[in-house]
Amino acid sequence: MSHAVHSVHSMIQVPATLSLALAAWVYALGWLRIRRNRLVDASVWRLAAFMLGLLSLWIAIGSPLTAYQHELLSIHMVQHVLLMAVAPPLLLIGGPALPLLHGLPWRSARRSFQPVLLSRCAQSLRRFLTQPVVCWLAPVVALIGWHVPAGFELGMRSHGWHDFQMASFFATGVLFWAPVVHWQTRIAMAQPWLMPLYLFAATLPCDALSAFLVFCNRVVYPSYLSTPRLLSVSALHDQQCAGALMWVSVTLIYLVPAVAITIQLLSPPRTYPSAAQASI
Repeated sequence: MSHAVHSVHSMIQVPATLSLALAAWVYALGWLRIRRNRLVDASVWRLAAFMLGLLSLWIAIGSPLTAYQHELLSIHMVQHVLLMAVAPPLLLIGGPALPLLHGLPWRSARRSFQPVLLSRCAQSLRRFLTQPVVCWLAPVVALIGWHVPAGFELGMRSHGWHDFQMASFFATGVLFWAPVVHWQTRIAMAQPWLMPLYLFAATLPCDALSAFLVFCNRVVYPSYLSTPRLLSVSALHDQQCAGALMWVSVTLIYLVPAVAITIQLLSPPRTYPSAAQASI
């Protein structure tokens, strides 16, 4: 029994799990305070979205799934999709800024964070990072750069570089999804009808990389040639599965909001009856 418990503990990434649990607790506490005081919209669906985002993050970096990331490229690809395309939009839908700020247990901590967030340097950095061109290019550079064999092998050989790779996937994913989640606000691009094109164009680099992994007749990443094979899956077949997984999942995840936004843009504006009409 003790050996089984030890093996489970070794598969679960304790620091990541504790960090995400702390983030969930702080957010939930802040959400309750905001909802009780009715400061801003604190709907249950925002809470649910944020918690699902944290769950996606945990599956990618803290769950037993991480124990097989160096044995199967398809597992590695699941992590990449979760970090870039699943967790970021869910966390952003949760509107994390105010709940996390109000969830801090000490007022002095909240007061110390507010001047930093409102400083001129922070505002300038935010304006630069929320430029649509930056938001679109950042994940493309991260995706292609880390899937070049030299970059990918560096992450496979070094724990530190692997953590940096995962962090860059998540950070650039947040940048990419910020204009999409807030497409009706001033954070998004000036022309809302460009948002479907923004999403569609983002599928092209992923499709190119996925097609290369699927149709290449050799193993692209040598590290997977020397790892133990799980479930008798060959390295080439594993690579093809990883490419197909990225191809299908990313295309669907990006095109669904693109279609939804297009439908909303093409729909006629809602008209509400006047008081005189409502009284008839």
